[in-house]
Amino acid sequence: MSSVLEHRRDYLRLMRQFTLDNGHFTVTDIRKSAGIPRSTAQDWVNRLVREGCVLLRNEKRGRNPARYAAISAMPSSTCRRIFTTVDGDSVEIYHDCMSGACAAFCGYHHTLAGGMLCRVERDGTLLRESAKTGSCEITVGLSPYSAVGVCGVEIKDGLIVQDIRCIGGPAYSLSDMMSRAEGVVHVESRHRDHLVEGKVWTKALMQVTIGIDDTDSREGGATFALALALLNYLSRIKGVIPISHHVAMLNPDVFAKTAGNSASFIEVAVLPERYTALVEKTRKFVADESLSGEWGIAIRKGLGMPEGLREYGKMVREQVISRPVAEATAERFGITLIGGNGVIGALGAVALTNLSHEVLLDTARNEF
Repeated sequence: MSSVLEHRRDYLRLMRQFTLDNGHFTVTDIRKSAGIPRSTAQDWVNRLVREGCVLLRNEKRGRNPARYAAISAMPSSTCRRIFTTVDGDSVEIYHDCMSGACAAFCGYHHTLAGGMLCRVERDGTLLRESAKTGSCEITVGLSPYSAVGVCGVEIKDGLIVQDIRCIGGPAYSLSDMMSRAEGVVHVESRHRDHLVEGKVWTKALMQVTIGIDDTDSREGGATFALALALLNYLSRIKGVIPISHHVAMLNPDVFAKTAGNSASFIEVAVLPERYTALVEKTRKFVADESLSGEWGIAIRKGLGMPEGLREYGKMVREQVISRPVAEATAERFGITLIGGNGVIGALGAVALTNLSHEVLLDTARNEF
């Protein structure tokens, strides 16, 4: 089901782009652009004609091929990606929108509804929500009530199932758009009076946080740039979805620093069976791209932040930490360390996850 939805979304997007650019498209246009057999391209055109997404503008006449057009140039979905990570009964829900305004709308109404969401944050077009598995009643309706809310979260057969209740624009999104977002396996919706209720299935992915430090030298380089390059590199690996890139300031008085003593961490969602490959590709990339022999990586699986690990993050901003202390902390919390003395700061970056950018960048703010 997931593969079919992805192909449908990609081919329909291609057809709409041809329609916008040229006013029409042919089966040959789709075959060449998508790199698929002609029979496959024709099958998809026929299918989308039957679904009412594409219309036949001109029938085939002699050597002139049939011409088609996508019925609407509106985006097939304002939802770019919807994916989920899980750790025990804790679930993180990620919704990447085409518009920051759409993300803000959903974030506001999800917060208003409450339901199974215990934290809602927005970073640009990315909406990040924390939930526990279970279900509860929520009130959805016209103002002053919420227009949309999550009333249930379930883990089932390696999938996360969100139970959503909505009205108005969010109801259109649930019934017509969300199924086309990358990461969505299946959507079902039903009308109940003036409301729309539905379930959204996504894969239960593993959340991985990767801290990086000491990759630059006095001659050049920057850890934040290498970390961002790593995130882009990992996002091209099948089974890996990028989440975020952050910079964290550490103790500015460390004598061995090259500049202001910042470390970076990135977050990704990964299929559990791809975790080992992710670790090896991360190690190789950082080793190849680093300008310092003391580069270090810290890799942590899971959600939440244990109190003892957060305390290490506070220490690394206030003290000079030895490598044995970092290694003992990593062993205690099941974190993988790779590389030279940069692992001290890399672990510190991991220990500072889930803090705001303002706190991460200001060592005087200890709002942990």
